[in-house]
Parts: sequence; structure tokens; C-alpha cells
Amino acid sequence: MTSTRTTPSVPDLPATVPATAPAAATLTAEAPARPREFFEYALIRLIPRVDRGECINAGVVLYSQAFDFLGARTHLDVARLGVLDPAADTVQTRAALAAWELVCAGAPGAGPAGTEPLGRRFRWLTAPRSAVVQPGPVHGGLTANPAAELDRLFDLLVL
Repeated sequence: MTSTRTTPSVPDLPATVPATAPAAATLTAEAPARPREFFEYALIRLIPRVDRGECINAGVVLYSQAFDFLGARTHLDVARLGVLDPAADTVQTRAALAAWELVCAGAPGAGPAGTEPLGRRFRWLTAPRSAVVQPGPVHGGLTANPAAELDRLFDLLVL
């Protein structure tokens, strides 16, 4: 038994695609994607009673050398803090959290740390310490937009 194959007839195609074709317009209208670059981040934790070791995620600090970006977002949940330590000083805790954002921004009032290069500021902020406000371990990832990544991590891990 022999089989025969038939080739379907294909209509003649134009030699060039017209410039008004939808696919051509779509390709030229899109902006090129930014490359994803490495970033590092750490949680900012509140440990109101260091002797107990209980903590609350109160912020995120994020650094990307490739994007020349250093930023922090913080939030004090007073009710949660009060559960861990009813005698916690919320005024001092707010000031300590605000200092993280000031140092990242290099704002007036950030002290000498605020004048350091971004990478040194990040390393200083994420160095282990025994205080009420402490950094968590440093983690890494890839992003094309470090500011948006900071917002995403803040929403996911803090709020």
C-alpha cells in the first residue's frame, strides 16, 4: 500500500509586510525591557525585649549597586509592639525606625553614616547589633526596578 501526500495550496504572499501591519506597529511601540540586576535586602526587626528574642517585622532596607539605589521603608505597628512589651517606648522606637530611612536617603540628620557611599551605608545598617531595632539576615534577588521591589517586599513581609 502506498500513501500519497498532498501539499495544500498556499496563496501567494506579498514580498514585503506593509508598515501598517499590526505586528510591526506593536514591535516598534514597546520600550526595550530593562535588564534585571542583583539586589540585596534585609528585614528591619523590632525586638522590644532582647532577652526574649521575640520580634516584629517593621521594615525593609534594599540596596542595588547596579542601580545606585539604597532605600528603606518602615512601619510601626503599635498594637503588635504592645503585645510583646506593654512598656515599650513608641516615641524612641519611631525615631529609631526613622533613622534607617534618613541614613538610606543621606538626609540631613542622618549623621556621618548618611554621607558614606551607598554600599557602606547598607553594610553599616545590616551589621548585627543587639538593640531594639535590628537587621535580619541579608538576602539577594534580581530586579529591573529596585524601588518597586522595595515596595513589594514591604507589602509582603511587613504589612
